[in-house]
Amino acid sequence: KAARNAVEAGFDVIEIHTAHGYLLASFLSPVSNTRNDEYGGDRNGRMRLPLEIVEAVRREMPETMPLFVRVSAVDGANDGWNLDDTVAFARELKARGVDVIDCSSGGISGSATAAQVPRGLGFQVPYAERVRNEVGIASMAVGIILEAQQAEAILKKGQADLIAVGRQSQFNPNIAHHWAHDVGINTKFEDWAPEYGWWLEKRMRTIEGFATPTGVVKRHA
Repeated sequence: KAARNAVEAGFDVIEIHTAHGYLLASFLSPVSNTRNDEYGGDRNGRMRLPLEIVEAVRREMPETMPLFVRVSAVDGANDGWNLDDTVAFARELKARGVDVIDCSSGGISGSATAAQVPRGLGFQVPYAERVRNEVGIASMAVGIILEAQQAEAILKKGQADLIAVGRQSQFNPNIAHHWAHDVGINTKFEDWAPEYGWWLEKRMRTIEGFATPTGVVKRHA
């Protein structure tokens, strides 16, 4: 019903959350799923409920509407869900009409992933890259992606097809505009709100070329 409501409401995409220790993630991980019925046991059993939900959601969606699934590529627990499991899961998701795998990590055992995977710029990108290359499905990279040039490099190297930006967009609500500007797109502020985009363009014409303590003002990096 939630999927049907989303379609009727006019959403462009649906994403199913199977990451970060929430219900479906808890079914996937052998650490949290200790069931002894058909929804537990080996990996196929632990994947059963998430895959059934994917099938049910896909049936409610138009064929042209993209379906994303967010995964914890590794759950951060010893003997838990790992990247090999994620690749196998992604193959099953692809077979059921999923279009994009959103590759995050952690959630089953607090911050354990931080110890296993050192945090750094784009530290989860390798997950998206492996899923993309081994499964042949579009992937989305996420995790400490802070600048336009960093995101653009991930895409150009073929490590992912999409970039997800969460906390950085909270830090900078206009991040999509700024990143487009930084890589030379929309340098005349055409896509900004018309109430002030025209003024930003006028301002840029005034300040372009000015020297500042950090460099010279220019339209894009």
